[in-house]
Amino acid sequence: MKKIKYFYNTHTLRYEKLVTPLRVKLLRVFGFVASVLVAGFLFTQLAYHYFPSANEKKLRRENELLSEDFTSIQKEINRINDQLHEIEKRDNDVYRSIFEANPLPDSIRAKTIEKQKEEQILAGLTDNEINRSIQNKITELKSRVLAQTQSFNAIEEMVRKKEDLLAATPAIQPVSNKELSRLASGFGYRIDPVYKTVKMHAGLDFAAPQGTPIYATADGTVRLSGNVGNGYGNHVIVNHGFSYETLYGHMVRTKVRAGQRVKRGEVLGWVGNTGKSTGPHLHYEVHKNGRPVDPIYFFYNDLTPEQFDRMLKMAVTGNQSFD
Repeated sequence: MKKIKYFYNTHTLRYEKLVTPLRVKLLRVFGFVASVLVAGFLFTQLAYHYFPSANEKKLRRENELLSEDFTSIQKEINRINDQLHEIEKRDNDVYRSIFEANPLPDSIRAKTIEKQKEEQILAGLTDNEINRSIQNKITELKSRVLAQTQSFNAIEEMVRKKEDLLAATPAIQPVSNKELSRLASGFGYRIDPVYKTVKMHAGLDFAAPQGTPIYATADGTVRLSGNVGNGYGNHVIVNHGFSYETLYGHMVRTKVRAGQRVKRGEVLGWVGNTGKSTGPHLHYEVHKNGRPVDPIYFFYNDLTPEQFDRMLKMAVTGNQSFD
């Protein structure tokens, strides 16, 4: 039998029956149900954490291994990324600077590079998201490596062209002249030995005994070898490429033929006195883009700074040419 409770009402000064309102009853029921639900949830979480099933243990271990693998791969990717960044920096600041080439912008090195924040909680990543993140990083590195490879190939081509240019640039004296005593007339306006008028002398005259060997001053291909009646007598013209040509005049005899490839230092012929000449000598010219330039500035493989200064003073002396 349910007990009936009473309370003393101070206003009416009498005992009255205690009646519980419906609202209070509902709140009590709701509180009880909520307590049961919370207790059940906590119990489930504790049971899952401390007493997982065999399948849950397997999945948890797999997730831990995936997280460890991802962390290891991410560290390796970051290491490779740092190394590649250093290579790119050296490529721009060193290698391309040497060959006066413009640095490659990042957009060329990796068009798909987008700076993304990597501060993601590994536990919150699904397997697909982990795989996608790794694939994106690998794709980015492949793109940068490909661009860097192309850059190095371009630099290699620049090196080859630079080597070819150096080999094709006149750089030695056309006759042996260790004592610097054979330079007889320089580039510029000189007195013509025949007409006794001032005319442009488009090269250098080297006085030497007949039969003195004449050397190619750079690699190239013989364009002309012989006497065509233009005043140079027996002469050779070598096309070196890169807009350079050299002319060797008044030979007693030529050794090479048109179309022949020659190397710097190879004998082209011998000093003579053919054509419009007043004595055995070599007339030597250097042409750039079809125009004669002063050959005195193309002996840098032969002369020390002191020797060049001495030879320069000899070349600018106004005198009579040999042709």
